[in-house]
Amino acid sequence: MDTEEKWVSVEGVAGHLDVTKDTIYRWVRERDFPSHRAGNLLRFKLTEVDAWVRQDSDVSKNQQDTDTQKEN
Repeated sequence: MDTEEKWVSVEGVAGHLDVTKDTIYRWVRERDFPSHRAGNLLRFKLTEVDAWVRQDSDVSKNQQDTDTQKEN
């Protein structure tokens, strides 16, 4: 029984997150998006991507909370 997680392409992760391929490339360059290089190709593990999305959402929420506190 094969339980190892499959690698997905840029297209696969873009579809998973419902964003464009350009967005994925930008996140890899600018936002420390979890990716692995195989030569010139980028590959992704969806568990790592999902964890990054949850972490980034937490950071964004905390930033919004901090900004709201500063306004009050």
